Amino acid sequence: MRPLDPRLIRRSRAARGFLIGGGALALLQAGSTVAFAWAFSTLVVGLIEGEVTWGVEPVVVVLVVAASVRGIAGWLWEWLGSAGAMRVKSGLRDDLLAALGSRPPERRGATTAKAATLLGPGLDALDEYFGRYLPQLVLTAVATPVLVAAAWMADWVSGLILVIVLPLIPVFMALIGMATEVVQRRQWERLQSLSRGFLEVVGGLSTLMVFGRAERQVGRIRTVTDEYRSSTMKVLRVTFLSGFTLELAASLSVALVAVSIGLRLVAADMSFAPGLFVLILAPEVFLPIRNVGAAFHASTAGLEASRDALDVLEGDTDAASRPAAIAPAVTSATDAAGLRVRGLRVFRDGRPVLAGFDLDAAPGEVVAVTGASGSGKSSLVAALLGFADAAGEATLDGAPAGAGTRYRTAWAGQAPHLLEGTVAENVRLGASDAPAELATRALALASVDVPAETPLGPGGSGLSGGQAQRVAVARAIHRLLALDAPLLVLDEPSSALDADREAALAAGLRALADEGRIVVVVTHREALARHADRVVAIREVAHA
Repeated sequence: MRPLDPRLIRRSRAARGFLIGGGALALLQAGSTVAFAWAFSTLVVGLIEGEVTWGVEPVVVVLVVAASVRGIAGWLWEWLGSAGAMRVKSGLRDDLLAALGSRPPERRGATTAKAATLLGPGLDALDEYFGRYLPQLVLTAVATPVLVAAAWMADWVSGLILVIVLPLIPVFMALIGMATEVVQRRQWERLQSLSRGFLEVVGGLSTLMVFGRAERQVGRIRTVTDEYRSSTMKVLRVTFLSGFTLELAASLSVALVAVSIGLRLVAADMSFAPGLFVLILAPEVFLPIRNVGAAFHASTAGLEASRDALDVLEGDTDAASRPAAIAPAVTSATDAAGLRVRGLRVFRDGRPVLAGFDLDAAPGEVVAVTGASGSGKSSLVAALLGFADAAGEATLDGAPAGAGTRYRTAWAGQAPHLLEGTVAENVRLGASDAPAELATRALALASVDVPAETPLGPGGSGLSGGQAQRVAVARAIHRLLALDAPLLVLDEPSSALDADREAALAAGLRALADEGRIVVVVTHREALARHADRVVAIREVAHA
């Protein structure tokens, strides 16, 4: 048995609201249960003895009102659990999508399959957690002490028995919970493995069919599916066993109270009214904790998913496990303008992929960064944009470069990443409110020879590799012009271009630099590097 993850409480206002509202409902339900037990026992004893001290009508009214309040509280519990689950899931999904979308692939903390499983069936399992498990857990924490206190006031012997036997059930639940956590974690891992295998097969289906290997993947999917089925059956076995154990423990505990009351009634050591009152309350004392055990197994999938989701989210803020961020350089007034990098180190998975890199790029300059494949050129771009773990000094116009200056930087990566729509819509993406003439100029500077209204299919299909690359560069230039940004960073912008198109692109970049902007081009093409004002080479980091 586990309470709500403290990290979820800190991150989600909906979770905090659920706990506050749930506590009030638990008190209301406990009070109505005590009132119902008192009214019912008073009415029965009065009818047997032929006299009702308070009168029949007031007692019946209390009985009906208490039963109605309890029913309404139960309905409110269902509504609160459903609404709380929807709000928490929505908040976690938004945070996860934002976190995964803002990080480069190597820092996302989740593969595509894991992210799809988390965002889909994983977080959907929180419905059981908020709808069944957490309400019963709050009821146990709030209502059970109230009911035990009421039983103690009516008959201290029965209250003492409840106090003694009640803690035994959480002990059983803790032991069962540890076993359940192991098998549920294994089932969750099997589900992720199944999702990963399925997505890999779907993603590579065309290649598998070309090489005649598609049929072989049937056996792989069947094996993973069988493993998931086996782990699910183990969870069900533990669920049935734990349910039987908790029901037996609760029934024996209620029987102890009933036997004690029965013996004392026969011996005339207590009256019938308090005995009946306690007998009505005794099952209610154990009901929430029994329901907690029953609902725990249905909610464990949501618990595992939320824990993984919070691990992914907190991976972005766990500074203790990451290298120091880029520190601001101490610059003088004369060298503050432009891009300045000193001693930059970039890390991936804790290993340096770029070390001791220096760079100066003044307004009006085109600077080419060259180096062998794998030397860290793309890692440099990621560090300047704040997408990579880095240490050292980097400033843009005197401000620390990175996430804080990303809005003043326009860039295009190696892959075009175009969307379905027209060429113009792809170019204006992210700055659609800018004047239309900026898109026309961006297309001209990037040497795009495709009409702006040309429709593109999913993923930008319909263009050649070089055309798609130039449209992506035009999009970066459009952003540069629309935001009046000082820095343009391009990663291998001419890798798919012929010599003439490459020369035209270089002329467009020179025109942007002549307007006082900084242009940094990461390239392995010597022809494009020759058009730059300066060339800075990156040395590959040697690994032991």
